[in-house]
Amino acid sequence: MIEFVLLAVGAVVGAFLRYIMVASPKTIGGLPVNVLAVNVIGSFTLGLFSVLALALNLDANYTLLVATGFCGSFTTMSSFALETSNLMDGSRFNLVILNIIANVGLSLGALIGGRVIGNAVMSRLL
Repeated sequence: MIEFVLLAVGAVVGAFLRYIMVASPKTIGGLPVNVLAVNVIGSFTLGLFSVLALALNLDANYTLLVATGFCGSFTTMSSFALETSNLMDGSRFNLVILNIIANVGLSLGALIGGRVIGNAVMSRLL
């Protein structure tokens, strides 16, 4: 039961902080920076935590709280960044490139595909 509580607490805190950070959209030269900042901060937090968790031999419950709960709800980019970094640490550069292309490409493709289907459905309904 404690695992669920830790996961839920981390997720609530992450979601709340993300909400606060993206509530008032900001741009720099047309580039939206709120979500970018969330992704960078989440990646930094997960990277720092992963090192500390390993170095301090932290209980897996802390991973539920910080990595899965907080970072998972604050941003999903942090997990992508950590996986890519781990591949680089293992000198698996072909997988690094594939991971980046797959994550970014498939996410963008799904977004565009969803927009195309949504527009098609809406145009038929209107």
